[in-house]
Amino acid sequence: MIAAIALIAGIAAGLLLEPTIPTGLQPYLPIAVVAALDAVFGAVRARLDGIFDDKVFVVSFVSNVLVAGLIVYLGDKLGVGGQLSTGVVVVLGVRIFGNVAAIRRHVFRA
Repeated sequence: MIAAIALIAGIAAGLLLEPTIPTGLQPYLPIAVVAALDAVFGAVRARLDGIFDDKVFVVSFVSNVLVAGLIVYLGDKLGVGGQLSTGVVVVLGVRIFGNVAAIRRHVFRA
């Protein structure tokens, strides 16, 4: 329940405050969002499997975002940022769809 309230409060704050992202960080925001979604769907799956640990979730969330951002940053410095961004999105997308499939199987028993 606390997580749902925090999510609603965060969405409301984002809509009301309309934060701006510095230009230098804008290429990394979509990657960070996808990495965060991977951690969230992994947490939902772990919760349904009965193995959720809040410490693991926080570490997973932060490390996913940082590592994904670091990979894209290094790709930008090497001149292959677009390719590495695509790679990160594909890998995290596969993980997200795998977690969603497991959640679907658990919820619908199918």
